[in-house]
Amino acid sequence: MKRHEAKNNEVISHPVKKQNPRNKATASQRLTMTIITTALALIATGVAYIMKLSRVSNMHIIYILVLGFSAILIAFMVIWTLSAHEKYAKLAKILRRFCLAALAVGLSVFLVFQVLIISSAHTEDAEVDALIVLGAGLRNGVPSMILRTRLNAAIRYQASRGDTPIIVSGGLGEGETITEAEAMFRYLSARGVDESLIWKEEESTSTRENLAYSLAIMEKNGLDIENAKVAIVSNEFHLYRAKLIAGKAGVEAVGVAATTPGLDLRMLYFFREALALANEVLL
Repeated sequence: MKRHEAKNNEVISHPVKKQNPRNKATASQRLTMTIITTALALIATGVAYIMKLSRVSNMHIIYILVLGFSAILIAFMVIWTLSAHEKYAKLAKILRRFCLAALAVGLSVFLVFQVLIISSAHTEDAEVDALIVLGAGLRNGVPSMILRTRLNAAIRYQASRGDTPIIVSGGLGEGETITEAEAMFRYLSARGVDESLIWKEEESTSTRENLAYSLAIMEKNGLDIENAKVAIVSNEFHLYRAKLIAGKAGVEAVGVAATTPGLDLRMLYFFREALALANEVLL
């Protein structure tokens, strides 16, 4: 009897699952690496932003690349760290799938936009009522390299179109003493373009304003906007979006492509343009 009671009084114990010291070390190491990576990514993004504010050449594009890459890197590092903890493994799996799906959708949209951009990256031969040259910044009061390619393209296009007016569009940039339109006017007139055919639009600060204000100048000069056809002069990567905006304004437009110098620069601008097009479509 006593023996039976002793059996009943025995405490049934369950084995306690101990955390593998190796897993604990791995989780700690992953956390350390994630903190270091996040710090480096934030520093790189901050440096790129400061360089962008300092108007370092093409830094506005590189900053977008650095920012996007840093965000993706930090997200996956956090997921990687969470997956080392059994408690958060399920959450990490869900987040990983979500991030991969978002990347797949983003990449697909990006590729579609690139096809659209490339499809318009050429000059269209047509009889037009006016040329509109979109501004692209100045350097010490003279047109930037990108802007010079646009102006040269306008000169070539207008040469076979007699008295077709050229509207130079661009306002006063930060730190500049003259407007983009004025600098473009001087560039064209110095190369033999009849000054009476160069119309200045000096208020715009964006592509949308470039076109809206230029159309107002056309109307002011007696052109019938509703039935007019314009040639938008810009770099090849920019033409699809520019024509899209012109279409929204109710004017028929063709593109005149200026070639962006340098393969590396062209790739940067085509990448940036896909982001700008996404912004235009969403808005």
